[in-house]
Amino acid sequence: MTKVLIVYATDYQNTFKMAEAVAAGVHSVTDCLAVLKSAEQAGPDDLADCNALILGTPVHMGSPDWRVKKFIDSVCSQAWMKNACVGKVGGVFASGSGYGSSGGGAEVTMIALLNNLAELGMIIIPLPKSTPGYAEAGLQWGPCARTASTSFEQLGVSEAALQAAKHHGANIARAAVALANTKIFIDNR
Repeated sequence: MTKVLIVYATDYQNTFKMAEAVAAGVHSVTDCLAVLKSAEQAGPDDLADCNALILGTPVHMGSPDWRVKKFIDSVCSQAWMKNACVGKVGGVFASGSGYGSSGGGAEVTMIALLNNLAELGMIIIPLPKSTPGYAEAGLQWGPCARTASTSFEQLGVSEAALQAAKHHGANIARAAVALANTKIFIDNR
């Protein structure tokens, strides 16, 4: 069975709702299992045991949530030292409520997360513009949800964002299944 680890942090349950939608997309793919964990719960064994990693975060001052960053710094850095994620599949998603239509800083936040996945040697899966929900809740980097009005009244996650997240999970799962039996050789000499 192909395992997709979804690691997230959440403040108002918006990123968690997106993580659940991503997991539903993963589960829609035959022989694929979504493992949903908060950034505080996910550990080295989870990362070692997965075929794909999807990171989800709320936007904090134009950056990933500190809990997701701590997961990257403590868990992913160990995997980086061992080349343990080379050839695995990766993707990202975000929610935010700042100014700007996608939630101030969502694009920069997702690029920061993608940089970490690239550093790990992962195969990154973007979000195609043909994805349902993309027009309202997508960037090429991944799904993003604007979760508050410009006066910062909490609105929650839109159906378009949940739809884009579900399709993103399915895309990543299909790629992980296709690569599950493929090993990329790294010569460390």
